[in-house]
Amino acid sequence: MSFVKQSNQNTAATLISRFAKRNIDAFFCETSQEAVQKALELMPEGSVISWGGSMSIAECGLMDALKERRHTLIDRSLAATPQEKKELYAKTVMADYYLMSSNAITMDGELVNIDGFGNRVACLCAGPEHVLILAGMNKVVLDVPSAIARIRTKAAPPNTTRLHKDTPCARTGVCQNCFAPDCICSQIVVTRRSGIPGRIKVILVNEELGF
Repeated sequence: MSFVKQSNQNTAATLISRFAKRNIDAFFCETSQEAVQKALELMPEGSVISWGGSMSIAECGLMDALKERRHTLIDRSLAATPQEKKELYAKTVMADYYLMSSNAITMDGELVNIDGFGNRVACLCAGPEHVLILAGMNKVVLDVPSAIARIRTKAAPPNTTRLHKDTPCARTGVCQNCFAPDCICSQIVVTRRSGIPGRIKVILVNEELGF
């Protein structure tokens, strides 16, 4: 095991204790495979599940695993019309579990996320009965300013490329704090605690996942 992974174990142990003070349940897994199994353990078969756009969830294999189980999956990307998308989002808000990653996690146990339209952070704040966050240790930073800096330099530029957005960071790779029509940085949400104990659960993975 590398020294970085050993250090990540210590970091995760610290984070788990700090999450607990914020009413957030947290777990640590060495591999994506272990993280997927932990996520499946937390979601009983038959659950209604939806998710926000997340490379971490796709990369770890959780979405593929869910399709092999008896769950009701709400996939807004399958909507054929704006009205159908709206109806699916209404069902998402009422889901048993909402899956996402976090753009950044501070060493104090705060979740920091930036959204374009806000549907993902809205479900994090309220709505679904449970929120399950899966995040690689590459998302961990010192504090909120570091988290926002990470998102603007490491997450937003590749996300605009992935989503084919016309923004300065998509063209240059550097955030310009823009107001472009395609800007994906409209909502900045810092989750400092869960108002409902245990509603938010975080699975930390000793790998680099997403961006």
